Amino acid sequence: MLGALRAAHAGGAVVVGLCLGAFVLAAAGLLDGRRAATHWMFAPALAALHPEVRVDASVLFVDDGDILTSAGTAAGIDACLHLVRRRFGARAAGAIARRMVVPPQRSGGQAQYIERPLPETETGDPLGEVLAHAIRHLDDPGLDVDALAGRAFMSRRSFDRRFRALTGSSPLQWLLAQRVMQAQRLLEGTGLSVDEVARRVGFANGVALRPHFRRLVGVAPQTYRDTFRTGDAFRAGHPTGAGGI
Repeated sequence: MLGALRAAHAGGAVVVGLCLGAFVLAAAGLLDGRRAATHWMFAPALAALHPEVRVDASVLFVDDGDILTSAGTAAGIDACLHLVRRRFGARAAGAIARRMVVPPQRSGGQAQYIERPLPETETGDPLGEVLAHAIRHLDDPGLDVDALAGRAFMSRRSFDRRFRALTGSSPLQWLLAQRVMQAQRLLEGTGLSVDEVARRVGFANGVALRPHFRRLVGVAPQTYRDTFRTGDAFRAGHPTGAGGI
């Protein structure tokens, strides 16, 4: 099969690897030196098995000209509609999307769907206790890196070093990510306005939340709510978020 893929590609065919199909294309050597997508859960495995591939776990699909790769099942539809759009135009892609009852083109990327669990720590580890404290007090605007370092009884420099070793990111970026993730949960499950959601995760208002949310999730808070809200809060009669952005 790998030989057939290489022969088809060499003969000028456009090759598409949907979801875990990227592993097959990588095994065939077709992704060497290229940027490629796969399901976010398996992106680390693809990168480890094929370090010559530039794996991008943040996007729905990658169009590299003669090779396309995508994330999970729905993203495979996105990639195929994109290919139709590229070859036959937006009208054809739109007609197919309507027949399938799917959007012709989704905004954002896989970042909207990625789960980011807390790193595991040993019982009694002061850093682990600091992380748990931070999660419980994300609404406190005074919760910053200096406050966390002080709670761990460490200098800012030592705290930063230990923190990076444990989480793989800086304390500031981790804290911003946790606040954005909590904002995602509130947008999904409540009818709070975006401004109120922002205040409940430690931002002054929705304007302050928006750039961090968009950078980490890939879409604006209101767009995320429209896509992922559960409906429970709305059946309870709460507003949909007047003043949201």
